Amino acid sequence: MLDNNLKAQLQAYLERLQRPVELVASLDDSQGARELKELLLEIRDLNDKITVVEHNDADVRKPSFLITNPGVDTGLRFAGVPLGHEFTSLVLALLQVGGHPSKESAELLEQVRNIDVPLHFETYYSLSCHNCPDVVQALNLMSVLNPRITHTAIDGGLFQKEVEQREVMGVPTIFVNGERFGQGRMDLAEIVAKVDTGAAAREAAKISAKEAFDVLIVGGGPAGAAAAIYAARKGIRTGIAAERFGGQVLDTVDIENFISISKTEGPQLASAMERHVRDYEVDVMNLQTASKLIPATSEGGLIEVQTASGASLKAKTIILSTGARWRNMNVPGEDKYRTKGVTYCPHCDGPLFKGKDVAVIGGGNSGVEAAIDLAGIVRSVTLLEFAGELKADAVLQKKLRSLPNVTIILNAQTTEVTGDGKKVTGLAYKDRTTDEVKTVALEGIFVQIGLLPNTDWLKGTVELTRFGEIVIDAKGHTSVPGVFAAGDCTNVPYKQIIIAAGAGATAALSAFDHLIRH
Repeated sequence: MLDNNLKAQLQAYLERLQRPVELVASLDDSQGARELKELLLEIRDLNDKITVVEHNDADVRKPSFLITNPGVDTGLRFAGVPLGHEFTSLVLALLQVGGHPSKESAELLEQVRNIDVPLHFETYYSLSCHNCPDVVQALNLMSVLNPRITHTAIDGGLFQKEVEQREVMGVPTIFVNGERFGQGRMDLAEIVAKVDTGAAAREAAKISAKEAFDVLIVGGGPAGAAAAIYAARKGIRTGIAAERFGGQVLDTVDIENFISISKTEGPQLASAMERHVRDYEVDVMNLQTASKLIPATSEGGLIEVQTASGASLKAKTIILSTGARWRNMNVPGEDKYRTKGVTYCPHCDGPLFKGKDVAVIGGGNSGVEAAIDLAGIVRSVTLLEFAGELKADAVLQKKLRSLPNVTIILNAQTTEVTGDGKKVTGLAYKDRTTDEVKTVALEGIFVQIGLLPNTDWLKGTVELTRFGEIVIDAKGHTSVPGVFAAGDCTNVPYKQIIIAAGAGATAALSAFDHLIRH
């Protein structure tokens, strides 16, 4: 299952084990079980602290395995063969059960240990999902730290019937004690905040008590990270409030155009950005969604940012770098069937639609790439483009048109998502050349029609374009003195990671210049 290079790397990691680890396998006669057994035996042979036993408990999924310590009957469980994006989750689980400490903050770890209610989490993931490992790793760690908490990570592609029964149509999907808990990327702090209902209020009070910053950055994507580093290097008091550090980079799979890095993945780049920011004296405040901007009442006065959690932050200058989000179709049925067939991530959710008929909305690069990826998994793909021609690069169009299970419909305006009350069953679209309304029967809809800036909370405060983008000049100034902006939330013509990072640096230098002059 593992090549020699991967075995050598894993063996080096396993040298960090401080106590014995037992892998308890529950197997059946399936091919997946044979692969899982082979994997577990290969891992056992890499370190003498690891043992493998079989225990075919009738009450657990097969194939699956428990990672625990000898003599302990609780732990964390993987149902399936955790390779692909989840191999890192497996390695971390082995290390943490084996006594290797987590790098999370001591305060957050103690908060997990103090949870005093029994919680059994189940997470459905796909091996191609780049958003799933954060959730799986966070819940695994919680189960290691607190004996009241258990976690089972389930490969949705392997347990297809179960996925259908529980109506899981997007990953990661989390259940707790049998009830749906959440869907989509969440880190440890977000999960703990949902479980510990008083955590948000305590954090808001702590944030509100902070002294005013010289520069406060709102948003933690590439623009925000670059702004934080450039500001901190000037020796001024710098804070960054972010809903989630990394922003949309976290939702990006392959990145091959960030200069000096030949190829990386979004979560890896986001993690590297956060580490770089934390190398400096930057006060990083995560899980903070800005809700209101209050300009200074006098020249040189403090600007205030209020958050959805009730916190209030003040600063001499502000840099807005709130990024953008996926654009919705805004048609009847879209909201109703979101996560029930309507989805926005083909890489994450594609395996859940194996052998089914799906549609992709949008004929740009992202839409055509999604259709190409999905064509290898699903039964058929129907791509609908509003315009009279596809907008994707010629090489992508050529590849798309070569696929036998792809249908391209141009001049198609999606008008409705239809369903049976529980899941998507099709869509309706208008042929823009004839005005005829047509329908397509399908089970999944992947929306790929561009971005919207995260600026709704700024309406009436700073000047916005008719598209909702913050209007800035060449130095990042907005229409409000002392308030600067950078990245995908602004009216810069190209939305690229490297452009956002450069704009963040520009905004930080402009904010520093403003502080000197005022």
